[in-house]
Amino acid sequence: MPKQKTVAALNAEIADNERQLVQLRHKQQQLENRAAYYEKGDRRKRAYRLITHGAAIESVMPQTKYLSDTEFYAFAEQVFALPDVQRVLTEAIGNHADHVGGD
Repeated sequence: MPKQKTVAALNAEIADNERQLVQLRHKQQQLENRAAYYEKGDRRKRAYRLITHGAAIESVMPQTKYLSDTEFYAFAEQVFALPDVQRVLTEAIGNHADHVGGD
């Protein structure tokens, strides 16, 4: 027959389990904070990329600044659907992959 624990032993066990629970909650909060930090970093990188790419388009084609958002999207869809543009973009992506892989 198993030995029954004393009240003091049970209280000590409860205290130990509560301490472990607090530690685990703290670790969970740390992990959530880290995930939020990385997500925020990814959003910043995306925002930076969008801004710089948009600025590059406007630099090469200053007339685009006169287009509304809807007009600009329609223009971009038409331009990027052109076979020559698709070919040049594919080449640029291939060149980028070659340079990244060669580092």
